[in-house]
Amino acid sequence: MALDNFIPEVWAARLLQSLHRVQVYTQPGVMNRDFQGDIREKGDTVRINWIGAVTVSDYTRNVDLSAPQALSDSQTTLLISRARSFNFQVDDLDAAQQHPKVMDAAMDEAAYALNDDADSFAAALYTDVSSATSIGSDASPITPTATSLYERLVDLCVLLDENNVPRTGRWVVLPPWAHGLLQKDDRFVKQVTPMATSVLMNGVVGQAAGFQVLVSNSVPNTSGAKYKILAGVPQAWTFAGQLRKLEAYRVERRFADAVKGLHLYGAKVVRPTALALLTANKPSS
Repeated sequence: MALDNFIPEVWAARLLQSLHRVQVYTQPGVMNRDFQGDIREKGDTVRINWIGAVTVSDYTRNVDLSAPQALSDSQTTLLISRARSFNFQVDDLDAAQQHPKVMDAAMDEAAYALNDDADSFAAALYTDVSSATSIGSDASPITPTATSLYERLVDLCVLLDENNVPRTGRWVVLPPWAHGLLQKDDRFVKQVTPMATSVLMNGVVGQAAGFQVLVSNSVPNTSGAKYKILAGVPQAWTFAGQLRKLEAYRVERRFADAVKGLHLYGAKVVRPTALALLTANKPSS
């Protein structure tokens, strides 16, 4: 790669395109991005405003309405708490032999690493889920079977129903082994639609118990146990991120070009009762 041919806007677009291809937790449809704001550095805050409930009352013909309600509002802040970087080099001999494939592959790897980092950060927000919308715990994890896992997903759905969470847009993220269990259950298999029409989001494998089912290796766990299977709607939490810098430079004392980038982001649970959590152990073979 010749540095004089490096156009940051073009490579940034390639990086972001690759980044979007592999997102699960942080993708639109799972986590909302309504408060992106203008992110410039780590420590920036994005202000989130919420409007309180509107009162509904009886109406009587020819009788004046009551005075208009003064709506209450509240504000919280989303902290851009993560500043994550990458910095890799491509030797001139590699570039000469494989140009331009080597740089495209390197950018794909950078995008995957950034995404995996952000997804893991978002997945760790399960700690904000209320115990009232949780099934199982670290002390008493559930060990599902090919039959009972589907029923546990139904239980998660009921917890969300009881908290008046909209049914539209519900999702659940499973580790691969849990998806394997679902595939042994006819109730899930019968709901799977052709991939060409059903896969609208990254990681989607079908529908079950009112949820869009996604699979990710980023589901938090403790040494292969106590998996934190999270379900909810996009309105429950928010993500704001930006690829702040992307620069190419010549490596001193080497015949190599290098690229470095800076990804700033933050995530926050804003409606904990719109999330439900299942703590589950992987069943033994």
